[in-house]
Amino acid sequence: MGKIDPPVLTGSQLRAARALLGVTAAELADETLIEVKTIRRAEARNHQPVLMTAANTRRIVDALETRGVQFIPANGGGPGVRLATNPEQAGSVA
Repeated sequence: MGKIDPPVLTGSQLRAARALLGVTAAELADETLIEVKTIRRAEARNHQPVLMTAANTRRIVDALETRGVQFIPANGGGPGVRLATNPEQAGSVA
């Protein structure tokens, strides 16, 4: 799958992706080298795009996609996330 730069990520998508994987904000922070407070602030945006640099958003998206999360664009039905049934399918859904 091609990468979208900068990726569009909502707070709800970030929170849901972590929940699907059972990853804490602290674990994601350690993996991405982004502060926990930055991740929590992003998640508090709920259905709005996160407010962080494109580089930080990309690091978070890449880390979650590597673990099997697929980000689903709004495309009329609202943005979402799901787990790939095949790890090779991980990534953003076009």
